Amino acid sequence: MPILVAPSILSADFGHLADDINFINNSPADWFHVDIMDGVFVPNISFGFPVMKALQKDAKKPLDFHLMIADADKYLEEFAKHGAYMLTVHFEACTHLHRTIQKIKSLGMKAGVALNPSTPVSVLEDMLHEIDMVLVMSVNPGFGGQKFIPHTIEKVRALKKMIVTQKLSTLIEVDGGVDTSNARALEAAGVDVVVAGNAVFGAQDRNATITILKG
Repeated sequence: MPILVAPSILSADFGHLADDINFINNSPADWFHVDIMDGVFVPNISFGFPVMKALQKDAKKPLDFHLMIADADKYLEEFAKHGAYMLTVHFEACTHLHRTIQKIKSLGMKAGVALNPSTPVSVLEDMLHEIDMVLVMSVNPGFGGQKFIPHTIEKVRALKKMIVTQKLSTLIEVDGGVDTSNARALEAAGVDVVVAGNAVFGAQDRNATITILKG
């Protein structure tokens, strides 16, 4: 089965955001990936709720929200109201991860957990059965356009082994520096979803690039 491709809106042209949303709607891509940054958990600030409202109105594919924020629990209801299909929080930012995951699910969303490059996948072993998706960061979170960290492939293999051992259907997503040069290695390691920002929006033929990424 081809892997899912989630173009990152962070790499879109905000002077022509409606055009880029429409492009994704009509492309072979599967999800919209939306990075939310607060300038506290990561050294950058991104979208507020007005942009999310525009996405909710115009996007025709599932919204994959990645929260790089310090106190996600305060805003879970808002993300549900803004149409999140998958809501991913960071392991490193959640004091009570189990409670946060349960709250996300109670609001009708799928629950994801993201891991920074320095965080081993083993920290999720006892929680994996509660999680719909694990997002393995292949760059340090906060900025687009960074170089892919090669060790990510080994992390994905280890995570996939945990999922198979526990007989789960948890998805694996990778975000950061993903392009056509590493997509097949990620797929072979067990990735289900790839986030692609510059690789898609900077391509001469965006649709062809998405098709190659899907495999």
